[in-house]
Amino acid sequence: MAIEKISVLIVEDEPAIVELVKFSLREAPWQVSSVQNCAEAWEFMVARAPQLILLDWMLPDQTGLRLLARIRADRNFQAIPVIMLTAKSMEEDKLAGLNNGADDYVTKPFSPRELLARAKALLRRNAPELAEASLTVGPVTLDPVSNSVAVSDVRIDIGHAEFKLLKFLIAHPGRVFSRSQLLDKVWGNAAVIEERTVDVHVLRLRKALKEAESLIKTVRSVGYMLSDK
Repeated sequence: MAIEKISVLIVEDEPAIVELVKFSLREAPWQVSSVQNCAEAWEFMVARAPQLILLDWMLPDQTGLRLLARIRADRNFQAIPVIMLTAKSMEEDKLAGLNNGADDYVTKPFSPRELLARAKALLRRNAPELAEASLTVGPVTLDPVSNSVAVSDVRIDIGHAEFKLLKFLIAHPGRVFSRSQLLDKVWGNAAVIEERTVDVHVLRLRKALKEAESLIKTVRSVGYMLSDK
């Protein structure tokens, strides 16, 4: 099974800064892309929404703050974590960025190690299903790095779609998700999949989990959840 990399988008018009950011993130197994302005950023997001955005303040076509406001106003993108990466270091600038929806604010020049640490921390906080640490509930352990699942320390065979579904559910134990929410969170809003297809993947996931199938609960008239209770 191929490892699905976390997608990171850099919105920055200075090539030297882009290269520095890519250098900073080189240790993480992420797919890093870059665009030079807000229009290109939006086009990229519509085609494939990233899991993290590193956004410059001063861009050729409009400010990063305007793009940030647009992201936060769109239900398809509003949950994407955004780090403002800018030379504006005044306290009022930082407050403006955070008050407009930025999750973190890093000023130039920056430490490559600090930027990587902040990016990892933000992903862990905003989207635990994207974290690189192993996830465990009951007898089930999921390793995001090797894309493997074990039940009672015995590795099992699991399909790619079922792996993604389990990864999301195991990162949010005890929470109930509707079919439409799972379609959006697991497969993305661009996926052309019917809601009933979720039922098929849940059935396959339970079959793959064997004796641990009871972890996946059906909540009548609502959807599904993962719980070891």
